[in-house]
Amino acid sequence: MNNIIVYCELDEGKIADVSFELLTKGRSLATQLNCKLEALLIGDNLQGLEKEIFPYGVDTIYMADDKRLSPYSTLPHTSVVVNLFREQKPQIALMGATTIGRDLGPRVSSALRSGLTADCTELEIGDHEDKKQNKVYKDLLYQIRPAFGGNIIATIINPDCRPQMATVREGVMKKAIADPNYKGEVVQLDVEKYVDDTAFVVKIIERHIETSKVNIKNSPVIVAGGFGVGSAENFKLLHKLATILGGEVGASRAAVDAGYAEHERQVGQTGITVRPKLYIACGISGQIQHLAGMMESSIIISINSDPNAPINKIANYVITGKVENVIPKMIKYYKEHTK
Repeated sequence: MNNIIVYCELDEGKIADVSFELLTKGRSLATQLNCKLEALLIGDNLQGLEKEIFPYGVDTIYMADDKRLSPYSTLPHTSVVVNLFREQKPQIALMGATTIGRDLGPRVSSALRSGLTADCTELEIGDHEDKKQNKVYKDLLYQIRPAFGGNIIATIINPDCRPQMATVREGVMKKAIADPNYKGEVVQLDVEKYVDDTAFVVKIIERHIETSKVNIKNSPVIVAGGFGVGSAENFKLLHKLATILGGEVGASRAAVDAGYAEHERQVGQTGITVRPKLYIACGISGQIQHLAGMMESSIIISINSDPNAPINKIANYVITGKVENVIPKMIKYYKEHTK
């Protein structure tokens, strides 16, 4: 019961970025707790993927390799995870807050009666004192996430049940290799032992996935607009500037709620977390919910008619003025200097 297990999500044979982010965080937590960091891979033709996982400081990789386990389907994957967790009894289990993680996590936690905190934005280790029972819990997992529509930050703990389970949003944590030469152990699981044949009652005959046309997370330049942009028509100016700079358009929650931009462009605690080289914030006041999703940008330029806007405090450069006046001048300048 002294280990951390990260469920590594696979998509078309590739490990999802959020899994690498969780392995990075898992390594940090495991070092604090002086325990092992372990990973779980479920799918088909998994040989060789261990070379991508071990450098993140993983001590053990559990592999359930069977052609029937790919692509993801609910019952067999749940069965593997539940039975492995019952066997290994991890103190912490982490998954990505993806479509798969949001399907798998609750089923596993329900079967194990362990509880689950969804959509976490941070994970920490700490203690908790229960004054009513006069009891102190050591080294608990602080599962931190926005609550009440992002208006507060909640810290959730699970003192008594194990594993302490959490799903984490993609992009909120950095991924970093711990040691390129790190070597651990690969444990091949006997799928027949962990999955009953009845779990394969549903077969995926054909699968169609529509790829998102918006790639904000990996864009080096983001031109983001807030409610202060004024209208969906004015957002077209942001698209023109982003096109010239080779970037993408982002939006605050207020702009999305107002119908100025699509939800898939939303940056912040209830949207996407980004770390571009350049972030141009247009008409964004800078509420903490938005700042949490972009404050690690290398360079931040704020364009705002309010010189006292909160976002100006973290911006590297501040342009005071109306978006509809400033952006056309920037477009004109960049067009002239990028010919």
